[in-house]
Amino acid sequence: MATNPMQRKARNSFLLGMLVMLLISGVVIALLFMQLLGKMQEEKEELANSVNAYVLNQDVRSGQVITTDMLTLQTVNRSLVPSNATSDLSVIQNYALQDKEGNDIYTKYNSNNEPQLYITIDGTEYEVYQEEETDNYYYNARNNEKQYLELNSVPLVAKVDMNANTLITTELLSKSDNVVQDDVRKQEYNMLVLPVDLSTGDYVDIRLMLPSGQDYIVVAKKEVEIPVIGGVDSADTIWVNLSEDEILHMSCAIIDAYQITGAKLYVAKYTEAGMQAAATPTYPINESTSRLLENDPNILDRAMEEIRARYSNTDGATLRNEYINSVINNQGEQSQTNIQTNMQESITNSKNSRQEYLDSLSAAATTTTTTAQ
Repeated sequence: MATNPMQRKARNSFLLGMLVMLLISGVVIALLFMQLLGKMQEEKEELANSVNAYVLNQDVRSGQVITTDMLTLQTVNRSLVPSNATSDLSVIQNYALQDKEGNDIYTKYNSNNEPQLYITIDGTEYEVYQEEETDNYYYNARNNEKQYLELNSVPLVAKVDMNANTLITTELLSKSDNVVQDDVRKQEYNMLVLPVDLSTGDYVDIRLMLPSGQDYIVVAKKEVEIPVIGGVDSADTIWVNLSEDEILHMSCAIIDAYQITGAKLYVAKYTEAGMQAAATPTYPINESTSRLLENDPNILDRAMEEIRARYSNTDGATLRNEYINSVINNQGEQSQTNIQTNMQESITNSKNSRQEYLDSLSAAATTTTTTAQ
């Protein structure tokens, strides 16, 4: 049967349109396929150039203990990561605070935004403390008895202040070397000139400056604790842990500061305690203190060796005679009056601070009793 020309033309147009559509679809599919291949290749290259590294998920202060809960593993571009970045959690875990049973010690923040360590044992969370006399970690059990924790390793501490999202590298961390010897005691001082921004946890040198311009380091790199009295930090009192020889050095320096008009016994902060090494004490003690050091049975052998090495030459005695004893001698009888006045003032300040502390405890107990009723 003959085909109508109009029908034949319409059929040809339809076939041509289908062919064009197929060609366009093929081109689109080819382009999409090429884009997909390119995307896959790009992701493959990006994956090849990516590494895992740990970053902080919170702000950390210099000298603060690092616990594993502070860290988050992130995938980042290899070109943005230092070669010493920490990517293996085992590096952290090897030094993380963890007891012998494998329970992690982790960090939480109190209402004052201060870090505090905790541990969960058999489903119960306990606050972890560090004993000042021995530096051992412990928690208070339900019967309020100290339960000491045996740690698997020495903890890591931050060398510098770090903000959240800081990439952790080995250069930013160090092993804790805060080992307390048997002769260490907590000492209280209220006659020092303190920096306006001093706070608990800061590391300081205690120095003696003379009116002649001489400036000596008495004790070096000590962590400061500021007592809280009536809910407020003390304005003039600090606590520091000192060894027996350091206590004697401080006592000698206090007397010198009291005797010499215009002398200043003051505190100098470390800017980055985790990174900066302790300074070397330079203060020359007097002869009587030197003899006391030599015969003090409470001073450890290691400390005594360091003291003998420090005073093995005549430089210390020369400095003492030239810059300190000469000034004291020039003070005459006034030096003894200065000692009596300043010592009495220190004693009075200690008594007043103690009374304020006891009053705050009494007020807190009264408030608790009233609330309970």
